[in-house]
Formats: sequence, C-alpha cells, structure tokens
Amino acid sequence: MPDPLAGLPPRFLRTPEAARFLGLSGRTLEKHRTYGTGPKYRKIGGRVVYALDDLQAWADLGAKSSTSDPGVGTVLPAKRHAAVTLAYAGRPRR
Repeated sequence: MPDPLAGLPPRFLRTPEAARFLGLSGRTLEKHRTYGTGPKYRKIGGRVVYALDDLQAWADLGAKSSTSDPGVGTVLPAKRHAAVTLAYAGRPRR
C-alpha cells in the first residue's frame, strides 16, 4: 500500500533542520528555546519540533525595509533578558 504522505513537504522540522531554515546554528536555536526568545515549538513524544509557519512568523518579526524602519517587532538575541521572566515551580527565577 503506498504511503499517502509520500511526496508531501514536511510540516514540522526538528531542531537541526529548523536552524538551517532560519540560517542559525542548532545551538543558537536551543538557546532561544531555553530563554523563551525563539519561535514557538512543540514537544511530541519528547521530541522538539517546529512548524514551518511558526518559524516564518518568528523570522518575520525582524523584517525591516530600511535602517530607520522600527518594524513590527523585534527578534531578541539568544540570551536572558529582563523582560522575559522565567518561573521555576511557580517561583520567579533569581
């Protein structure tokens, strides 16, 4: 019986493929995930996957038409930011 999904483009990408799609290293994308500054992701059976639409939407936040264009959003660097508050077991992180 032929595979009904054969020939379809992937809808979800694992971290290495998602990083290549964005032009980032896999480690940078992992850091974005840790700090909450990256694209939306899903955990399916313990695996992290990214939807192509979510990757494109996140990248589009940084779209600008000139150096003076404020754009619609900001793609933050992959590091801890004061505006991003992470909680652990219901308590704020120090």
